Amino acid sequence: MVRSLLRAEGLVVFVAAIALYFDAGHGWILLVVLALAPDLAMLGYLAGPRAGAIAYDTVHAYALPIVLALAGVLGGFDLAVQLALIWLAHIGADRLLGYGLKYPSGFKDTHLQRV
Repeated sequence: MVRSLLRAEGLVVFVAAIALYFDAGHGWILLVVLALAPDLAMLGYLAGPRAGAIAYDTVHAYALPIVLALAGVLGGFDLAVQLALIWLAHIGADRLLGYGLKYPSGFKDTHLQRV
């Protein structure tokens, strides 16, 4: 049940982020170019599984893109909001597909399942 709820949450975040992105009039090119950018955090695994999990989880938690979006809205920085929505869409899609936050035991050990 928990996995299903977290995947449903991912779907909602993905759909909401994409809807808000296009409703704001943002173009699809930056979305396509940056859609997988958060996965560059996997490079942290070059320093070992603990460092990799910390890097990956930091970038794949909702907190930072929400703070970026809030700063963009409050400060009138449209690019910040645009980047935050792309970032949130990525995280939502990951959760929907079952890619969760990583445990330091290894890249395939996540809070949703073993991938």
